Amino acid sequence: MSTQRKPSRFSLSSLALPVIQAPMAGGPSTPALAAAVSAAGGLGFLAAGYKTAAAMKAEIEAVREQTAAPFGVNLFVPQPPVISPTALQQYARTLAPDAERFGVSLGEPRHDDDDWDKKVQVLLELAPAVVSFTFDMPKAADVAALRERGICVVATVTGREEAVRALEAGADALCVQGPEAGGHRGTFNAAGPAPEEGLHGILEELLDLEVPLIAAGGITTAADTRAALAVGAAAVQAGTAFLRADEAGTKAAHRAALASPDRFTTTAVTRAFSGRNARGLQNEFMRRHDADAPYGYPEIHHLTTPLRAAAAAAGDPDWLNLWAGVGFRSTVEGSAASILASLRP
Repeated sequence: MSTQRKPSRFSLSSLALPVIQAPMAGGPSTPALAAAVSAAGGLGFLAAGYKTAAAMKAEIEAVREQTAAPFGVNLFVPQPPVISPTALQQYARTLAPDAERFGVSLGEPRHDDDDWDKKVQVLLELAPAVVSFTFDMPKAADVAALRERGICVVATVTGREEAVRALEAGADALCVQGPEAGGHRGTFNAAGPAPEEGLHGILEELLDLEVPLIAAGGITTAADTRAALAVGAAAVQAGTAFLRADEAGTKAAHRAALASPDRFTTTAVTRAFSGRNARGLQNEFMRRHDADAPYGYPEIHHLTTPLRAAAAAAGDPDWLNLWAGVGFRSTVEGSAASILASLRP
C-alpha cells in the first residue's frame, strides 16, 4: 500500500543568506516581494493577516508561479476581546472629527478570527515551507498537524515566558522580536506593553533553549545582521529594510515618509491605529490620539480602516500608519535582491 511522502522540513541552515523578509500585513508583503527574496537566496514571506483564506491561497500559488524556492506564510493568532463597548464608543467619538475631515465613516469595530480555521486548512493543503505565528501560539493540535505536513513552524516571541510556551506547543524555531521592530509587536499580551529589553538582550536570555533563533528588530544593514548573528541568532528577519523595495506593496505616502527624515524624525510605539502596540514614524494622528487610545485589537483596527484608506488615497502621511523600525533612516530604494544583498553578513 502506497503512502503519501511527507515533505522534508525546512531548515534555516539551508538558506544561502541567513536573512528573512519579514511578513508585513496591510499591503507591503506581496507575492512578488516574497518570490524575489526567496529566489535570491533569502526567505521571503507572505503576510496573511487581514486577508481571507482564499486570498492567502491565491498569493501562495502566485509565489509558486514565480519561484520554486521555499518561502513562508505568517498568520495572526486570534485572541479573546479585551475592550469594553464603552471604551470603544468613547474612542470612536474622539475619531469622528478625523473621519469627517476625510469625508468617510468610521469602520465597524467588530471582533473576528481573521478567517483562522479556513487559513489553517489551506496551509495544510498547500504546505508552504514555513508557517509563522504572531500574537500567540495556536493549539498544539494545529501545530502538530502543520508539522506532520513537513512545515517548519516558527513562533514570534518577545521574552522567555512566551518562548517556553511556544516550544511547549511544538514550535521548530523562534522569531525573537525586540522593541526596535517596526509594525505590531508580537507579544502574546493583547492588552499591555511588551518587554522593553533590547533584541540582543532577549537573544542572550534564550540561547540555552537549544532551538534556532531568528533575530527581528532594527535589522536594516549588514552590520545589524552581523551583530545579531554574533549574539547567537541563526538568521535575521528584516521588514523595514524591504518597505522601499520595488516589489513591495508599500503605499506611496508611506514610501515618501520613509525617504523624508527631516519631516519624520523618529519612531514611537502606538496603539491608536489598531488597538495593539506597534512602532511607526511619529505623526499627527499618533500625537493626537496616543493618550486616549485603548487596547482593543482587532476592533480598533477595523474602526480606523476607512480613515487610513482615505489618508492613503489623499497622500496624507499624518493620518496613516507609517509602520517602521528604529533603523528606518538606513532604508534604500531598489530591487528586493539588492536590498537582500545589502543585508549580507
